[in-house]
Amino acid sequence: MRSLHADLLLQRLQQTTGGQLRLRVCQCLRTAMADGSIPPGSRLPATRDLARELGVSRNTVLYAYEQLQAEGYLQAKTGSGTSVAEILPDSYLTATAGQPGSPHRYVDEVALSRRGSKLMGYANASPHQWGAFVPGVPDVREFPHALFSAIQRRINRDPLHHHLTYSHQGGSYDLQQALVEYLRVTRSVQCDVDQILITEGTHQAMDLIAKMLCDPGDRVWFEEPGYWGARNVLRINGADILPVRVDQHGLVPLAGGKGASPKLIFVTPSHQYPLGAVMSLPRRKQLLALAREQGSWIIEDDYDSEFRFAGNPIPALQGLEPDAPVIYLGTFSKTLYPALRIGYMVLPKPLAPAMKLACAELFRGGHFLIQTALAQFMREGHYNAHIRRMRLLYGRRRAYLVSLITRYLGPEFLHEYDHDAGLHLVLVLPNGCDDVKIASHALRRGVSVRPLSQYFMHRQSRRGLLLGFACVEESAMLPAFNVLRDCLIKAGLCPAEPNSANV
Repeated sequence: MRSLHADLLLQRLQQTTGGQLRLRVCQCLRTAMADGSIPPGSRLPATRDLARELGVSRNTVLYAYEQLQAEGYLQAKTGSGTSVAEILPDSYLTATAGQPGSPHRYVDEVALSRRGSKLMGYANASPHQWGAFVPGVPDVREFPHALFSAIQRRINRDPLHHHLTYSHQGGSYDLQQALVEYLRVTRSVQCDVDQILITEGTHQAMDLIAKMLCDPGDRVWFEEPGYWGARNVLRINGADILPVRVDQHGLVPLAGGKGASPKLIFVTPSHQYPLGAVMSLPRRKQLLALAREQGSWIIEDDYDSEFRFAGNPIPALQGLEPDAPVIYLGTFSKTLYPALRIGYMVLPKPLAPAMKLACAELFRGGHFLIQTALAQFMREGHYNAHIRRMRLLYGRRRAYLVSLITRYLGPEFLHEYDHDAGLHLVLVLPNGCDDVKIASHALRRGVSVRPLSQYFMHRQSRRGLLLGFACVEESAMLPAFNVLRDCLIKAGLCPAEPNSANV
């Protein structure tokens, strides 16, 4: 069984790029000691053991230990091994910024708040946001940039004065109106313009919700496994997050009497992230009834509902009942491109005025010109046409990846909850394996996948890999898949030759 120190270092090594491996290992150890993730006095694994767990040479770990011992971070005693110093060097904790390019210039040179340090310990944002098999990233090359630029030029030629100042009404009225029309038809969402609040994306929406509806310590039900980004936003706002398990029908509501009633219930009912389950109608009605009974707000993150490749469209939870206690979140990051940074909330009418005022007070808002261009893009039919085209493209890519998995690994490697939708699929691995280590090995060879275990709050989590297929052309998919398969072969998780029954 791998040590907790190796778990920590493997995760942090995935977030650092460039430079020699021995320097990166040294940096990750140093920052982990400085931010308290490895506390003073902690005994570290033997160099041989840590090297084996990280999948690096022993010399790499020896260099890091010797360097940190010279700097005063580590102490070694014969017969007692290597441990973290009880008092860390003041020169590191209070140092001024080094010279440009200095190897000792780190973010951790500044003193973070307790919640800031806690966030750094849970941070999972990856520097790798393109290529095989990055999950959740659309093919930004396919967006009609020339067409959208022409619309922007037309609007920018003679902009209205209210398009050039701060936002106070929750964003561009034109985009709000376009969203009302679009959501009513495609998602059965019941709303009017006053209920639409334009945001910078789902993270900003979650931050606003947490600040306005939760006091520190308030209970929040969160899907287990679930999206770590939204969970971290809630965590830094002081929410008491209770992981609630997911089955083939979606989140399983807890029976009454099990702790405090939740203030918020976070769900992805149309395509559970990351497992892919679709919340059944009886489960949706049960969740709505429970929220009304307990005075809870349901946060419905409808992040990629546009991309279903089989079956009928699934209506939003928000539109199932009049005046449902649901805050609906949507985004253009998956349908257009992430750097656009435009998302939206559909707020229950009683919440809308306060939430819009709070958004103006905290974030000021703006980007009216690009929001107005997007509204025009939607009203001229370009948005729906783009989604239809991308649905066909992503469907082909997904089918090809599924065929590779089925042929070379076997159908048992596909997750049972998969519903032929979204921008990623889950590759199932045995529970006893190390998906973090496999992902790290693949990344070193240029293939980026996410370990399923990192989406769980509980350590007794299932193992697997998230494979994004949307931004990978079919011609590039087989070579990348072969790299990943080779990593699985070396980990002893699949045979070197495909099963003839699958061919």
